[in-house]
Amino acid sequence: MGSKAGIRSNSGIEVRAFFQLAIPLASAQVAQAAVGFVDTIMMGQLGTESLAAGGLASTTFQLLLNTASGIVMAVSPLVAEAYGAGRKAQIEQIARQGVWLSLFLGIAMMVVVSHLDALLLLLGQPAAIATLADPYFNFILWGIVPALGFAMLRGYVSALSQAHIVTAIVMVGTLFNITGNYVLGFGKFGFPRMELAGLGLASGLSFWLMFLLFLMYTLHHPQLKEYRFLQHVRQLNPQIIRQLFAIGIAIAVTIALEYGLFAVVTFLMGLLGTEMLAAHQTVYQTMYIIFMVPLGMSYAVTARVGQWFGQQDVQGARRAGYVGITIAAIFMLFTAIALVAYRRQVIGMYLDIHDPANASVLALAVPMLMISALAQLLDGVQRVAMGALYGLQDTRVPMLLSGFAFWGIGLTSGYGLGFPLGLEGVGLWMGQSIGVAVAGVLFVWRFHQLTSRGIYIRSKRML
Repeated sequence: MGSKAGIRSNSGIEVRAFFQLAIPLASAQVAQAAVGFVDTIMMGQLGTESLAAGGLASTTFQLLLNTASGIVMAVSPLVAEAYGAGRKAQIEQIARQGVWLSLFLGIAMMVVVSHLDALLLLLGQPAAIATLADPYFNFILWGIVPALGFAMLRGYVSALSQAHIVTAIVMVGTLFNITGNYVLGFGKFGFPRMELAGLGLASGLSFWLMFLLFLMYTLHHPQLKEYRFLQHVRQLNPQIIRQLFAIGIAIAVTIALEYGLFAVVTFLMGLLGTEMLAAHQTVYQTMYIIFMVPLGMSYAVTARVGQWFGQQDVQGARRAGYVGITIAAIFMLFTAIALVAYRRQVIGMYLDIHDPANASVLALAVPMLMISALAQLLDGVQRVAMGALYGLQDTRVPMLLSGFAFWGIGLTSGYGLGFPLGLEGVGLWMGQSIGVAVAGVLFVWRFHQLTSRGIYIRSKRML
């Protein structure tokens, strides 16, 4: 009886510790995604063609930014392990190299984003769509470096269990972005009407605001300022850079495989016509903002599992992982029920469902939303399970499993259902949902296997 009571007590402590990290991180992710949500609503006010072009541009940019962010995310499990083991100097070194990593990646990303309009044409998108998207890319690219810096700092403070400020900073940035979208996109208060270009500029400026606020916070917080990572910032440490890349590149590839699946599906939707693309964008944006909650949870799980990993406590790491996975599953179940019950109202946030001109888009969007709602449960589970694996610094095998699930199964089945079998947009959504479900099962199985072996924690080897 005493042993069971101890297990319950430890689980209760872990639940509280998880929520202390997950609530601010998930709230911050939702607030940040709200920018894209509001962007999409504003794009719809600019017309169906602007909605299609802006949605495609935003999806493409987010794919690249999230992929690059995956590399700097390696800061989180490494700092969490060092924090759990009580190695202060190593924490400073890791964060210091994370600053350099953000700068180098950001500059390279700016070059890539400046040529994305040409990429859209190569991928078979209509010339009118690529032309409308180009100004958006040209302005938002100036916010890439601070966006990566913000991602690095978020992982850093999360690993040190000091994430509560993240929500406030992101809320300020989000309100700034929404205001900027309105003012610059529609030409209010004497500013020129920039449309999609204005939305890109406002987003870029908000990235700078959030990064600078976050940096000031880390330099003045009573606990965080003890870690003086900006001292000797000019010193590069090749060993830590290699360590960050070894973990971060695998994370980045995994993110690229997951987000890449949704991006490719978006491109395929474009081949089916502007109305299909607009319908898909309303569903995708809804799923994206909901997905931010388990994504924030996954960051919390990475930190919690990583701290137990640093203490070489297999039971603590296992408990932390399963607490996060269970809470994510419960949340996503209730979300799926709400989406099915209020499907028309959800689509109505983007388009006037009573306008006969939007009837065809509504007819296309509703069945896509139904399918995606049912896939949300395992989508949340796979993301949090992946975060638990990252806490164990297990990144290479999840990368391979992601390729198999998202592309080998998800994209293949989606293309087969959508085109040869003629289900079009519904078929594409069915396929990517199958891929997500398979990934969820594989990641939970992998975490269960690794934490069943105490030797994994002790040896710190990738099995």
